[in-house]
Amino acid sequence: METLEIDVDTSRERVVDITGDLKHFCRGNGAGLVNVFVPHATAGVALMETGSGSEADLREALDRLFPRDDRYRHAHGSPGHGADHILPALVSPSVTLPVLDGRPALGTWQSVVLVDLNVDNPRRTVRFSFIPA
Repeated sequence: METLEIDVDTSRERVVDITGDLKHFCRGNGAGLVNVFVPHATAGVALMETGSGSEADLREALDRLFPRDDRYRHAHGSPGHGADHILPALVSPSVTLPVLDGRPALGTWQSVVLVDLNVDNPRRTVRFSFIPA
């Protein structure tokens, strides 16, 4: 099994396309599975179309679902930080994809994104792990 960790800055964008990093990691690996994992309690990864406004739509939808106020029992950090800890229940911290001929087998409009609403920690680690077929 081959593994690589990358660091992602989410201070400017809360939904960050990491597909290019994933494709680079898979290059030359043949066929198998790749797992994308975020080892954080307040972030997740998702498959979605990017570049068409969907990132902003997702962020706004999550903001409606998880208002940034004092309603949460988990109350340390910035206002609404409790919502950050609920996010991974809806946006999984991992996704596993098939790899064919050294490329993640994504659909035409699918990209892999890191979703991180936590303004208290803008540095995130993403772990790619390749399992050969």
